[in-house]
Amino acid sequence: MKLNLIKQRSLWWGISATFILAGIIAMVISTVQLGSPLRLGLDFVGGTRLQLQRDCTQPGNCDEPIETAVVREVMTAQGLGESSIQIIRGGEEQPVLSIRSKTLDVEERTQLETALKETIGAFDPKSTQIDTVGPTLGRELLASGLLALLLAFVGILIYLTFRFKFDYAFFAFVALFHDVLITVGIFSILGLVVGLEVNTLFIVALLTIIGFSVNDTVVIYDRVREVIQLNPKQPINQVVESAVNQTLTRSINTTLTTILPLLAIFLFGGETLKYFALTLIIGFISGAYSSIFIASTLLAFWRERKPQEQPPEPQLVTEEVESSSITDTEATPVIDAEFSDEA
Repeated sequence: MKLNLIKQRSLWWGISATFILAGIIAMVISTVQLGSPLRLGLDFVGGTRLQLQRDCTQPGNCDEPIETAVVREVMTAQGLGESSIQIIRGGEEQPVLSIRSKTLDVEERTQLETALKETIGAFDPKSTQIDTVGPTLGRELLASGLLALLLAFVGILIYLTFRFKFDYAFFAFVALFHDVLITVGIFSILGLVVGLEVNTLFIVALLTIIGFSVNDTVVIYDRVREVIQLNPKQPINQVVESAVNQTLTRSINTTLTTILPLLAIFLFGGETLKYFALTLIIGFISGAYSSIFIASTLLAFWRERKPQEQPPEPQLVTEEVESSSITDTEATPVIDAEFSDEA
């Protein structure tokens, strides 16, 4: 398998730009509607979340569907009209009513559950989940997660600058930012369309994506450096294309073998791990794409336009010739003087 990488780089860049633009638009809409680029979960904003499922073993309890407007009326009557209400449908299973509100104490939660029970039916106590996170802790978790991402970016940039050169490191940084932006953009779209929230596991997934993506980029950059050492006069476009094609099979196999178990977790895992696996799947695919089609082509594009340094070897040869000429010239009078003395 051989890619015509350099000639079609506008196509590769265009595909990335399309995904990034769609994600940015979704983040802008989300910021206007929700106050943040992503639909933040309870971990980040704090408050109380109730997940309730009706008990269908009771006759007539599940005959009528749950209406969001009816739940909203109950919440407003309880002074919780600004709460977030979602009805999560799970195929043939009974829908789950998910409510996120300000922090509620035990008495307030009991009053709310009683009011909902009288309106839409009794709930199954085994399926009821209640989580509470303080707003201060939520803000601290969000700040810590963003700081961890920033430190990861800076650390990788410094490491690659020492291992390669700054332009290598910079374009690897661009590729990493590309991966994070696409992943965040897709989850922003999912937050608007299906109400998907992000939690602390999302930050963990982003850090994992960064590590995976930079590893793939380093492998390609190492091969670029090897090809340059073997063929120093070869044009940079040919060097990069050759390096990518030599590592292409390895990149594809590594990505596939990593995604397959994640796909199994997404399809058959629990609710918490399912979206963690989805984040990694999106990020790993984006990381493999950016290593092959973004970081390498940007490096070739930059080096192609960068002034090439002249090799110093010819100057060294000239200096040796000049010095040897001077030595011969200085040695001749000494020989003449010896013949003159003998005469």
